[in-house]
Parts: sequence; C-alpha cells; structure tokens
Amino acid sequence: MPSETNSRKYLRPDVLARISDLELRARFVVEGFVSGMHRSPYHGYSVEFAQYKEYVPGDDVRHLDWRVYGRSDRFYIKQYEEETNLRTHILLDCSGSMRYPEQSLDAGRMTKFEYAATLAASLAYLLVHQQDAAGLVLFDDAVRTNLPPLSNQGHLRALIAQIEQARLERATDAKAMFGELLGKLARRSLVIVISDLLADVDDVSAALERIRHAHHEVLVLHVLDHDEREFPFQDNVLFEGIEAADQQLLVDPQSLRRGYLDAVNGFTSNLRATCTNHRIDYVGLSTTEPLDVALRGFLASRMKMMRTKS
Repeated sequence: MPSETNSRKYLRPDVLARISDLELRARFVVEGFVSGMHRSPYHGYSVEFAQYKEYVPGDDVRHLDWRVYGRSDRFYIKQYEEETNLRTHILLDCSGSMRYPEQSLDAGRMTKFEYAATLAASLAYLLVHQQDAAGLVLFDDAVRTNLPPLSNQGHLRALIAQIEQARLERATDAKAMFGELLGKLARRSLVIVISDLLADVDDVSAALERIRHAHHEVLVLHVLDHDEREFPFQDNVLFEGIEAADQQLLVDPQSLRRGYLDAVNGFTSNLRATCTNHRIDYVGLSTTEPLDVALRGFLASRMKMMRTKS
C-alpha cells in the first residue's frame, strides 16, 4: 500500500478526475481511506466460519479448503459469517441530471456522475476486499442494471464495467423506479442510495420509507455539485435543462440566490428529516469534498448493523 501522504491525496476529487480508469480510481480511494484510518476499518469484529460454497474463478484462493478437495476432488472455499451476513445493494443514479456540469469550467472537475460512480466503485472494492457481497443497481426512471450481491473479484470487475457503460439520458422517476426495485431486493440487506435525488421530495421520501419498512438498512449518499449547493454565479447566466433540453432560462443570479438557496436547503432538510424519522443514515455530499466523508458514513452504517445483529 502507498504511504499515507501519497495515498490520502487520492481521496481528493480534483486528483481523481485525472485518473480515467475507474477500477484504479477506486483502488486509490480505498487505499487512501484505509491508510488514513491507520488500520482496517473492520478491525475487532469476529469473522467466523459459516459454510462452504463451490469455488468459481475470481474467488479468493486463500479460502480454498484442501481437505475437502482431497475428499471430493472438487474445489470449495470457506464462507465466513461476515461474508454471508452482509449483503449490500449499491443503487447508483444514472439519470440525465447526473451529467452536470456537462462542460467543466475547471480542469480536473468531476461531474456528479463521475463523483458518484467513484463512490460506488470504491464501496464495491472495499466490500469485496473485506469478503462481503456487493451488488449494483443502475437506475433513472427504471432499473437499468441489477447485479446481485457477490463477493469475488470477477464480479467486482463486471460491476465496475457496468458503471462505465452507463448512459445518462433519461429523467428520474423515483416512484416508478423504487416500486420496481423493491421486489428485486434480496433478503435483508444494506441498501446504499447514491444520487442527487432531484425528484419530487414526497416521492423520494415515500420510496426510501418503503425500502426501510421492508427491513433493509438504508444509507443515503446525497450527491450535489458545488454549484447546486452554493450557487456561486455572479453575472447573467443562461440555464439549460439537462433532462429537458427545451427548457432555457436567462437570469440574474444575484436576485435569485437567496430564494434558490432557501429552496435547496429546504429540500435537503426535508430529506434529512425523513431519513432521521425512519432510522435511515443520511450523508450530504458536495462534489468538491474528499470521498472519505462518504466512506465514513458507510462505515458508521455497517457498524450499526453489526451491533444490531450482535
């Protein structure tokens, strides 16, 4: 693993934006995070043998049981309590609004999707390397990809490949998408939603409540661009709709700033309140923030799950 000084710099979005390979980017994020923690984030929790499963390419060969092979002439690996108990579905928003900013004004700036995709890949990388199962759902107004949670390297590469192939074209329909998704989630899992959640707040809140009421643990990583959170514009600006290309609005940002920020803060406050009321973990993120903020939010959710089970 790289030194702490060198690896932790890869938590910075401006540095990550210059790395085009998503798998490499995820590895740097996780190594930087773990290095900054000075230890494995799951140190201290017992990992007990639970069962065997047949070996498939990509599984960690360190867990092959040679005694079983000697008796059966077939390869089996040991699955552990941690691996079989924690199943995580990563729900990644691939709607059109995640393309912002389509034309970056700053060198090395990440779009919302690049930031969110880096988070998703990093979480999957971290989970798989801790012998946990990670699945992926890509969504906009419907479920576009649904990979079930698995815990091998081949699955991790397939998951990252699906993220890289995402097409950011359609609008978000939280009510329809989450309604379609709920029946596809496996037994009780950790569900991580990574999205700008730019949809009707009542639809989003109702969807999150339904997932929670189905006995899943839920972590919301609410990703907004720095512009959306701060509205830094000074001169007259022509705003164009990303999900509705025919919408254009020329405005004086100085006159809109207070009303806009009140609306955004009200929206995020409502989401946070919904999450608090239903015991959903919420982490608000700006695309300029180091990614360890989100990873620590994930770690807190996992620790809470493990305490609940113990």
